[in-house]
Amino acid sequence: MEEESRPAISPISSVRVTKMNHLVEVQHMEFMNRTNHIKKLDKERYVNLKTGEIGEFNHSEVRSDSFNSLRQTFKKLRYLINNNYTGVGNELHITLTYEENMRDTKKLYSDFDKFMKRFRYKYSKQYGSIDYMTVVEPQERGAWHHHLLIRFNDMKGKKIFIPNNEVCEIWGHGFTNIHSLKGVDNIGAYLSAYLTDVEVNSTNVHQVIADKRELKIVEVDGQEKKFIKGGRLHLYPSGMNLYRKSKGIQMPERQEMKYQDIKKVVGSTTPNYTKQIVVEQDDFTNTITYEQYNMKRGEQ
Repeated sequence: MEEESRPAISPISSVRVTKMNHLVEVQHMEFMNRTNHIKKLDKERYVNLKTGEIGEFNHSEVRSDSFNSLRQTFKKLRYLINNNYTGVGNELHITLTYEENMRDTKKLYSDFDKFMKRFRYKYSKQYGSIDYMTVVEPQERGAWHHHLLIRFNDMKGKKIFIPNNEVCEIWGHGFTNIHSLKGVDNIGAYLSAYLTDVEVNSTNVHQVIADKRELKIVEVDGQEKKFIKGGRLHLYPSGMNLYRKSKGIQMPERQEMKYQDIKKVVGSTTPNYTKQIVVEQDDFTNTITYEQYNMKRGEQ
């Protein structure tokens, strides 16, 4: 599988459009329904649709061995984040860290559940309904911490201020940090930079060059920073639930349309990001094209 430069899509081709507030993703597949001849039967078995042969999945113990599954999880996360958070004043990004080297994943979520109950009890009386998403991040030393996105549903158009010392007291396990999302126009990409990638620094820059690692540039706190794409994925264990969310956090709707009709959705905005993936299978090559439109950035 390889990535190439931006391809041309025929105006009459069918595309799948995912709208997430001001972000729109367009996906085009050259050959529909031909990217995979494997059909899952149950948790343990699959059938090869070409041969009729039934096989068993090789379940990996390390999540990095199932990179495609992990990549799909983070794609779903970006959809959820961008469909529910836009960087307005009634949204907050809070990190919850531990003083100890927290490796117990059951306690990690037990502590978070208790924190959210106390947080809602303290602030829902003043601010009303609260929805959340939390995504866990591993460190090289094995410790975990939470990235929490909060949305105060009844405070639209207003700016929320909560003292960090209050949140720290509610958390009770270590340091907390409250980040404003103001000015971040792609929160999914912004948060993914923390969760899946490793920032380029003086220690790893020579290795990056030697290994020809893929880099991406993300704006963090008003500054452009370079990250090694996927550099943190090997730290995620197999089978772990990487995120939790409240009931009000919803996936975006997707619709099929002709490529020539996407202007009804994006107007005159041009893509700010494009990617093409060429998938080679037994007897044919399929091409998947992605375009992303950021309506806040307007025409490029």
